[in-house]
Amino acid sequence: MSVFAVAAAAACCSGTAHAQFRHLIGSGTIIIKSGETLELSQVYWVVHCRSLLKSVPEVEVLDGPQQISVSVKEAMVLPRQQSCSKKVPGGMLVITAKDIEDPSYTHLAVRVTYDTKDGVRKFGHVYNLQLVP
Repeated sequence: MSVFAVAAAAACCSGTAHAQFRHLIGSGTIIIKSGETLELSQVYWVVHCRSLLKSVPEVEVLDGPQQISVSVKEAMVLPRQQSCSKKVPGGMLVITAKDIEDPSYTHLAVRVTYDTKDGVRKFGHVYNLQLVP
C-alpha cells in the first residue's frame, strides 16, 4: 500500500505534468509480442481451501491499449498463497496481443469480478506493459 502512495505522490506532485503514467512502481512488467497469448495469473476465491465461486470470474479492461484483450480461461487452480493442497474451480487471467505495429510502453488496468456465495467482489490489478511487434 505504501508503494502505491509513493507512486501516486510522485505522479501528482512532481514539477512537470505528465500525460501518462510511464512506469508503475512495484508492479510487474509484461512484455508481449504481436499475436502472442500469455497467462498472467490465477483467479479464484477460497475460504479454508474451499471455493466460494458461483461462476467463473470475469475481467474487464479499464485502461489499456486497443491491441490488447484480456479474458479469464476456466481452469482448476491451486491456491498456493493459502497453502491449499488441492485444486479448486477458478481460472487463468489471459492477455492476448493483436497486431502490434510499433513498439510501445504503457500500463494495463483490469478489474476482476468474482461472483461468490458471499456476494459480488471486484478487485483491480495494474500492470506495466511493453508491446513488441
